[in-house]
Amino acid sequence: EWKAAVTDYVNLLNQYGPPGAASNGFNENLSLFASGKCAMWIDATVAAGLLFNPDESQVADKVGFAQAPIGKTEKGSHWIWSWALAIPNSSDAQDAATQFITWATSKSYVELVGEQVGWTSVPPGTRQSTYENPKYIEAAPFAKPVLQAIESADPTDSTLNPSPYTGIQYVGIPEFQAIGTQVGQTIAAALAGQMSVDQALKGAQSSVSRTMRQAGYGK
Repeated sequence: EWKAAVTDYVNLLNQYGPPGAASNGFNENLSLFASGKCAMWIDATVAAGLLFNPDESQVADKVGFAQAPIGKTEKGSHWIWSWALAIPNSSDAQDAATQFITWATSKSYVELVGEQVGWTSVPPGTRQSTYENPKYIEAAPFAKPVLQAIESADPTDSTLNPSPYTGIQYVGIPEFQAIGTQVGQTIAAALAGQMSVDQALKGAQSSVSRTMRQAGYGK
């Protein structure tokens, strides 16, 4: 399954993707899509507001949304991720930080952004009430599909076969970032033609196994 998925990924981007796709991240692909140089882009729902903002997007009046394509299961088009605000125990300004977070996630902040910056710039996925706000719904035609995507994603049941993990893109161990970098680099190398998909997967498995053993997870 991994080989089939990575092979499809490499083939699709090499045949239809932009030049230098192996080096592109969220911002690069956002720029390509917003400038009309990318016909399809699969990424996070948070990009919707940026693409509908005519000040930032040349395709604001031409863009539409759909669930991501799937291979074998409808769960394959659903994943959920969020950024969170936290206050370190070591902070000497915890009260001020609490007040800021309370304000920055409040209904009044949503109204402020909507009225002064634009309703498509309202932070998505943060408040249920945002998706019940008539002003937001009118200005953001992507509101309904975004809410549907959020509500239909189930991190506890997100794979074809049962998995011991929560979600599909993160494991809560300290080594995860290093592992993600290792695997990402080998797949990028396959995309760039520096190695085959088989070589990339073998190299990724080797480096991940080594990292796990060194961290004491190996049995």
